[in-house]
Amino acid sequence: VQLVESGGGSVQAGGSLRLSCTHSGYISSRHCMGWFRQAPGKAREGIAGIRRDGDEYYAGSVKGRFTISQDNAKNTLTLQMSSLKPEDTDMYYCAACLWVGPTPTYYDENYASDYWGQGTQVTVS
Repeated sequence: VQLVESGGGSVQAGGSLRLSCTHSGYISSRHCMGWFRQAPGKAREGIAGIRRDGDEYYAGSVKGRFTISQDNAKNTLTLQMSSLKPEDTDMYYCAACLWVGPTPTYYDENYASDYWGQGTQVTVS
């Protein structure tokens, strides 16, 4: 899967940012597209995912503040982030995911070139 991200940047606490991702399409009906965040050496946190049919998932840390959406005709994915907090500061990745259980799971670093976007920094101060 090819994924190209845009957006991100710096914002004050309480502000909003939008991340966008253009991808090459869904791999299968078991796959989803989504966003995770990860700082170097830290654990990966899947924050939002969406299936082709529109089912959505949000991590508790962002639920009610972030909204994931997609345009399947254009193969684009968007993450609208509102009420940002300093603890949202991180590197954000658009990625393909598997969703066969209760939550989406993301491929690890060994598969980054195949299933992750390049990442974009979000800084909230």
